[in-house]
Amino acid sequence: MRVMAQVGMVMNLDKCIGCHTCSVTCKQAWTNRAGTEYVWFNNVETRPGQGYPRRYEDQEQWKGGWHLNKKGKLRLRTGGRLQKLFTIFHSPVQPTLDDYYEPWTYDYETLINAPLGDDFPVARPKSLITGEDTKVTWSANWDDNLGGSIEHGDLDPIVAKIRQESEEKIKFSFEQTFMFYLPRICEHCLNPSCMASCPSGAIYKREEDGIVLVDQDRCRGWRQCITGCPYKKIYFNHRSGKAEKCTFCYPRIEVGQPTVCAETCVGRLRYIGIFLYDADAVTAAASVPDDKDLYEAQLELMLDPEDPEVIRQARANGIPDEWLDAARRSPVYALAKKYKVALPLHPEYRTMPMVWYIPPLSPIVDLLTEQGHDGENRDNLFGAIESLRIPIEYLAELFTAGDTDLVEFVLQKLASMRSYMRDVNLGRETNPLIPGSVGMSEEEMYEMYRLLAIAKYDERYVIPTAHHEQAHKLEETACPVDYDGDLSTYGSGPFGEASGRPVPVSVETFEALKQRQSTDTAASESVLRGRTNLLNWDGNGVPQGMFPNQEPRS
Repeated sequence: MRVMAQVGMVMNLDKCIGCHTCSVTCKQAWTNRAGTEYVWFNNVETRPGQGYPRRYEDQEQWKGGWHLNKKGKLRLRTGGRLQKLFTIFHSPVQPTLDDYYEPWTYDYETLINAPLGDDFPVARPKSLITGEDTKVTWSANWDDNLGGSIEHGDLDPIVAKIRQESEEKIKFSFEQTFMFYLPRICEHCLNPSCMASCPSGAIYKREEDGIVLVDQDRCRGWRQCITGCPYKKIYFNHRSGKAEKCTFCYPRIEVGQPTVCAETCVGRLRYIGIFLYDADAVTAAASVPDDKDLYEAQLELMLDPEDPEVIRQARANGIPDEWLDAARRSPVYALAKKYKVALPLHPEYRTMPMVWYIPPLSPIVDLLTEQGHDGENRDNLFGAIESLRIPIEYLAELFTAGDTDLVEFVLQKLASMRSYMRDVNLGRETNPLIPGSVGMSEEEMYEMYRLLAIAKYDERYVIPTAHHEQAHKLEETACPVDYDGDLSTYGSGPFGEASGRPVPVSVETFEALKQRQSTDTAASESVLRGRTNLLNWDGNGVPQGMFPNQEPRS
């Protein structure tokens, strides 16, 4: 047994209100620069919907993730080494810009500076790729709040799959439809197919916390990782020629802070903590024959942080005591393994994803109440779960490889918690049969309620800091004084201008703060290189980089 630590996340979908604050703050922090205009490390999808990029879940088309060959061995869907050699210069099975969307801005200068006249000025959409006028036809959030569902709803791969089994299961009429929000980031998998797909070995999984990153020095832009990732959460920077992905905000994690998306989440639906897992058993767990057994196989990988043998082996493998203590207090371990209400996204991809989800239950209480029933009575709740407006079959295709019994049991636990806590909140005598019906004690049900409903900041985010002995490994390989104020975007390299090593974010921030503290104005565009850095903006005037530069009109 080789014990390793993995930073994981759980999202409670009952709490997501679809405000997209997580997406905007992630965009501001990580992809607000040239070459990443279309990139969203974090996006919030309305389900049903096609997602971003469109129909990314259709692995018959995109060939992402793993499958078992005829011998029962785990293999990439894209094929072996010979297949990769034939397609190394052009991989046809990856999304194009049309599948994502062509990013755009608006001609604000014309709108703001138009001379006085009889006509109203118009800020036409301008492509950020070509700079020409464009027509907005799609985006990363086109399906938001079921926008266009009547026209595009049938294109959701899960809807199409369910309809093959039951033609009448999902109807897109206004009075019968359903929706919920699904925030998505990189899954930072235990068995990442993107890493296995990379010909240059640029993608690696950090030993200390399991975060999956792209080594920008080794990346050669083959884009095989984009094909290999079934969640399509790796992107190509068309300016640098490198692959980029969600970093799980590792500079924040190293100092014990949550990711930007979790920190700014309005609904407080995200939990971050530590899993301990057996690294030697990952391949075997991902190779179980039946897709529906993958969830249980992944749970078996998660080790009990209270087990003396696990603690002994973890210490022998160099895991600090602070991390072991964090694993014992981990909210993600409690929700996924102890209470078993969090489920992985598409376990059938066999990547062992480490971002888990608590399926939504919210509409059931309002529906029962509208029908004149007691919306929080246990018997009413249990009886109505199968007739939820969100079909159990749909949730099962998302989280359990089609196992409806498992999803139903999770929803029953959540419904039992609501019913049990109503008696507590009304000061009535509690009924131990309610938690007992789902295999829980009264103490466990109350602890689960606390974690899901009223947990404080330090209970939702249990993140140990990087160990002091690892400090030198975590330092950036550049120092601000090396640049001496010259922050050209990528510098010169062997392949011409802008082909050199990118300037680290910390260097850019250092220069911006130095200029801000030594002058009376916000950091100039020459320092921020066209990136809008609101962290260094004092609120006076318009920060440089807020609007794109426009060529003077003749």
